Amino acid sequence: MFGLVDCNNFFVSCERVFRPSLIGKPVIVLSNNDGCAVALSNEAKALGFKRGDPYFKIKAEANRFGVVAFSGNHRLYSDMSARVMTVLREEAIEIEVYSVDEAFLHLDPAIGDMTAYGHRLTRRVRRDTGIPVSLGIADTKTLAKIGSHFAKKYPGYKNSCLIDSDDKRLKALNLTAIGDVWGIGRRTKRRLIDQGIVTALQFAQLDRQDVSEQFTITGERTWRELNGEPCIPEEWSDPDKHTMTSSRSFAHDIYEIEELKQAMCTFATILGRKLREQNSYALEISAFVATNRFNDRQPQYFNTTSLSLPEPVADTPTLAHAAITMLHSLWRNGYGIKKAGITVTRLTTAEGRQPSLFADLNDLAKRDRLMETLDNINSSPENPNCIRLAAMGNGLNDITRHEHASRLYTTRLSDIITINCKRGS
Repeated sequence: MFGLVDCNNFFVSCERVFRPSLIGKPVIVLSNNDGCAVALSNEAKALGFKRGDPYFKIKAEANRFGVVAFSGNHRLYSDMSARVMTVLREEAIEIEVYSVDEAFLHLDPAIGDMTAYGHRLTRRVRRDTGIPVSLGIADTKTLAKIGSHFAKKYPGYKNSCLIDSDDKRLKALNLTAIGDVWGIGRRTKRRLIDQGIVTALQFAQLDRQDVSEQFTITGERTWRELNGEPCIPEEWSDPDKHTMTSSRSFAHDIYEIEELKQAMCTFATILGRKLREQNSYALEISAFVATNRFNDRQPQYFNTTSLSLPEPVADTPTLAHAAITMLHSLWRNGYGIKKAGITVTRLTTAEGRQPSLFADLNDLAKRDRLMETLDNINSSPENPNCIRLAAMGNGLNDITRHEHASRLYTTRLSDIITINCKRGS
């Protein structure tokens, strides 16, 4: 059987782990640059706030209701996600990490009582990490997704919903709106609703031939999964990324190229580290710049360009040099740049790395050793990221807004929680 573990209000829950006084209070986590709400506690949702709300529009009302806002602290969230996944790997045969807050589990039937197992698993994750999770267990991934939604929505399930019979499957599908089914996109949803199909059960009861003729392979696969037939490929190892992007919106429009160079070098540093962590190398890099499309009083400009690298690389200086080269071709005086970023593509593994015909192999080996040494130094908890490119300057600190940042409780020694104990009299 399959299990789908979903961390409840994950970003909010990460903040509450270290500030338990916020449990039961409205909390909002903001996007990069404190732009808009990307995660909300149930209490904040009950007040009418929605995901995607621009923070400058809701700030006054949020303050009036006592909403606590946090800047997105993705280093913290990533580390907490890794802790959750570590627990799950100890509890399942195999695990497929689907996103930062979701994972599919391959469950051995020898487990026996799946209901008891689900309750034990969710309790253990909460105990070991502080993160509340919901678990759906079923014969297919799509049904497990529906089960996790029920486990989150209805307290009676005690965080774990098992769909292990046809009666339970039919009841669950009848209570699930067609737009809430994993694999049903907006276009398919509109088409189905136009046909009078508003629940997952109505879709599952369509004739298979009609489904094959009307919908894509994905639609037919979803139909089969809803009818209890597992057909979504099993990818039990964490798949490597085939493209990586680092980008950011800025707190103010940037009119000086030197200021934007710092950001581009920071993006290159981030991507270089991610490539090396994945043991990958990039053969192509692209960059983009854009003005503020919401400000129609300023001239608009958007452009992108790319470079093919002579050989696969993962070292930060080479990526930064390429990023600056592209920036010079993109830059236009008189335009205020609001957003920029770089992307690396055509990734290859160390085993598949093929240097160019005239590459200096000794130089490539030296660069690899240099990056390994720098990564080891920068990973020190006492003084993380202490060595960086001079061209980074202050990085993104001066051009991004991060006014509500929480501490790096788990990855920076200076941010560790301090407990003050008073002796009893």
